[in-house]
Amino acid sequence: MWIHFLVFFLTFFMMEFMAWFTHKYVMHGFLWNLHADHHKKDHDSWFERNDAFFIFYAVVSIGFFLLWNNGILSIGLAIGLGIFAYGLVYFLVHDIFIHQRFKLFRTANSRYAKAVRRAHKMHHKHIGKDKGECFGMLLFPYKYFKNS
Repeated sequence: MWIHFLVFFLTFFMMEFMAWFTHKYVMHGFLWNLHADHHKKDHDSWFERNDAFFIFYAVVSIGFFLLWNNGILSIGLAIGLGIFAYGLVYFLVHDIFIHQRFKLFRTANSRYAKAVRRAHKMHHKHIGKDKGECFGMLLFPYKYFKNS
Protein backbone atom coordinates (compact mmCIF):
# COMPACT_ATOMS: atom_id res chain seq x y z
CA MET A 1 0.00 0.00 0.00
CA TRP A 2 2.82 2.44 0.83
CA ILE A 3 4.18 1.97 -2.69
CA HIS A 4 0.97 3.52 -4.07
CA PHE A 5 1.43 6.64 -1.91
CA LEU A 6 5.07 6.87 -2.99
CA VAL A 7 4.13 6.52 -6.68
CA PHE A 8 1.37 9.14 -6.26
CA PHE A 9 3.78 11.71 -4.77
CA LEU A 10 6.56 10.90 -7.24
CA THR A 11 4.11 11.30 -10.12
CA PHE A 12 2.83 14.61 -8.75
CA PHE A 13 6.37 15.99 -8.43
CA MET A 14 7.47 14.61 -11.81
CA MET A 15 4.55 16.44 -13.38
CA GLU A 16 6.22 19.75 -12.52
CA PHE A 17 9.15 18.66 -14.69
CA MET A 18 6.73 17.47 -17.39
CA ALA A 19 4.91 20.82 -17.26
CA TRP A 20 8.22 22.68 -17.58
CA PHE A 21 9.42 20.47 -20.45
CA THR A 22 6.08 20.58 -22.31
CA HIS A 23 5.77 24.33 -21.82
CA LYS A 24 9.31 25.10 -23.01
CA TYR A 25 9.71 22.62 -25.88
CA VAL A 26 6.17 21.86 -27.05
CA MET A 27 4.04 24.90 -26.24
CA HIS A 28 6.84 27.33 -27.13
CA GLY A 29 7.95 24.98 -29.88
CA PHE A 30 6.05 23.07 -32.54
CA LEU A 31 2.61 23.63 -30.92
CA TRP A 32 3.03 27.38 -30.45
CA ASN A 33 -0.10 27.89 -32.58
CA LEU A 34 -2.14 26.38 -29.70
CA HIS A 35 -0.33 28.30 -26.96
CA ALA A 36 0.07 31.73 -28.60
CA ASP A 37 -3.39 32.95 -27.62
CA HIS A 38 -2.41 32.51 -23.98
CA HIS A 39 0.32 35.13 -24.38
CA LYS A 40 -1.56 37.46 -26.69
CA LYS A 41 -5.33 37.07 -26.80
CA ASP A 42 -6.54 37.12 -30.39
CA HIS A 43 -10.21 36.20 -29.88
CA ASP A 44 -13.27 37.09 -27.81
CA SER A 45 -13.86 33.67 -26.28
CA TRP A 46 -13.36 32.82 -22.60
CA PHE A 47 -11.73 29.59 -23.78
CA GLU A 48 -8.25 29.56 -25.25
CA ARG A 49 -6.71 27.18 -27.78
CA ASN A 50 -4.13 26.68 -25.03
CA ASP A 51 -6.79 24.82 -23.00
CA ALA A 52 -6.27 21.83 -25.32
CA PHE A 53 -3.18 20.93 -23.28
CA PHE A 54 -5.41 20.22 -20.26
CA ILE A 55 -7.35 17.75 -22.39
CA PHE A 56 -4.14 15.95 -23.34
CA TYR A 57 -3.08 15.41 -19.72
CA ALA A 58 -6.64 14.43 -18.74
CA VAL A 59 -6.56 11.70 -21.40
CA VAL A 60 -3.18 10.47 -20.12
CA SER A 61 -4.54 10.40 -16.55
CA ILE A 62 -7.66 8.51 -17.65
CA GLY A 63 -5.45 6.07 -19.54
CA PHE A 64 -3.66 5.16 -16.30
CA PHE A 65 -7.01 4.78 -14.51
CA LEU A 66 -8.10 2.35 -17.24
CA LEU A 67 -4.84 0.38 -17.05
CA TRP A 68 -5.41 -0.03 -13.31
CA ASN A 69 -9.13 -0.80 -13.69
CA ASN A 70 -8.43 -3.54 -16.23
CA GLY A 71 -5.76 -5.15 -14.05
CA ILE A 72 -2.92 -4.26 -16.41
CA LEU A 73 -0.95 -1.88 -14.15
CA SER A 74 -1.41 -2.14 -10.39
CA ILE A 75 0.07 1.33 -9.77
CA GLY A 76 -1.99 2.88 -12.57
CA LEU A 77 -4.46 4.39 -10.10
CA ALA A 78 -1.64 6.08 -8.17
CA ILE A 79 -0.11 7.46 -11.38
CA GLY A 80 -3.48 8.62 -12.73
CA LEU A 81 -4.34 10.32 -9.44
CA GLY A 82 -0.89 11.97 -9.30
CA ILE A 83 -1.40 13.43 -12.78
CA PHE A 84 -4.95 14.48 -11.88
CA ALA A 85 -3.82 16.11 -8.60
CA TYR A 86 -1.08 18.06 -10.37
CA GLY A 87 -3.56 19.17 -13.03
CA LEU A 88 -5.98 20.35 -10.36
CA VAL A 89 -3.25 22.29 -8.53
CA TYR A 90 -2.01 23.71 -11.84
CA PHE A 91 -5.54 24.86 -12.70
CA LEU A 92 -6.02 26.44 -9.26
CA VAL A 93 -2.66 28.22 -9.33
CA HIS A 94 -2.39 29.15 -13.01
CA ASP A 95 -5.90 29.70 -14.28
CA ILE A 96 -7.65 30.83 -11.11
CA PHE A 97 -5.00 32.41 -8.87
CA ILE A 98 -2.67 33.97 -11.47
CA HIS A 99 -4.91 34.67 -14.47
CA GLN A 100 -8.15 35.12 -12.50
CA ARG A 101 -10.32 33.20 -14.97
CA PHE A 102 -12.57 32.84 -11.92
CA LYS A 103 -12.47 35.60 -9.34
CA LEU A 104 -11.10 33.53 -6.44
CA PHE A 105 -7.96 33.69 -4.28
CA ARG A 106 -7.59 37.40 -5.04
CA THR A 107 -6.32 38.29 -1.58
CA ALA A 108 -3.65 35.59 -1.30
CA ASN A 109 -0.46 37.48 -0.56
CA SER A 110 1.91 35.02 1.09
CA ARG A 111 5.56 35.17 0.16
CA TYR A 112 5.11 32.15 -2.14
CA ALA A 113 1.98 33.61 -3.75
CA LYS A 114 3.78 36.85 -4.58
CA ALA A 115 6.78 34.95 -5.94
CA VAL A 116 4.70 32.66 -8.16
CA ARG A 117 2.88 35.70 -9.58
CA ARG A 118 6.18 37.49 -10.19
CA ALA A 119 7.76 34.49 -11.94
CA HIS A 120 4.72 34.00 -14.16
CA LYS A 121 4.60 37.69 -14.98
CA MET A 122 8.19 37.44 -16.19
CA HIS A 123 7.18 34.53 -18.39
CA HIS A 124 4.37 36.56 -19.96
CA LYS A 125 6.64 39.55 -20.47
CA HIS A 126 7.53 37.95 -23.81
CA ILE A 127 4.52 37.63 -26.10
CA GLY A 128 6.40 35.65 -28.73
CA LYS A 129 7.52 32.05 -28.59
CA ASP A 130 11.20 32.92 -28.17
CA LYS A 131 13.14 34.47 -25.28
CA GLY A 132 10.84 33.04 -22.62
CA GLU A 133 11.75 32.25 -19.03
CA CYS A 134 10.14 30.56 -16.02
CA PHE A 135 8.41 27.70 -17.82
CA GLY A 136 7.53 25.80 -14.65
CA MET A 137 4.53 26.51 -12.48
CA LEU A 138 5.08 25.56 -8.84
CA LEU A 139 8.89 25.70 -8.80
CA PHE A 140 10.87 28.66 -10.09
CA PRO A 141 14.19 30.42 -9.44
CA TYR A 142 14.75 31.71 -5.91
CA LYS A 143 15.27 35.26 -7.18
CA TYR A 144 11.48 35.67 -7.45
CA PHE A 145 11.18 35.30 -3.68
CA LYS A 146 13.25 38.43 -3.14
CA ASN A 147 11.25 41.44 -1.99
CA SER A 148 8.20 39.26 -1.48
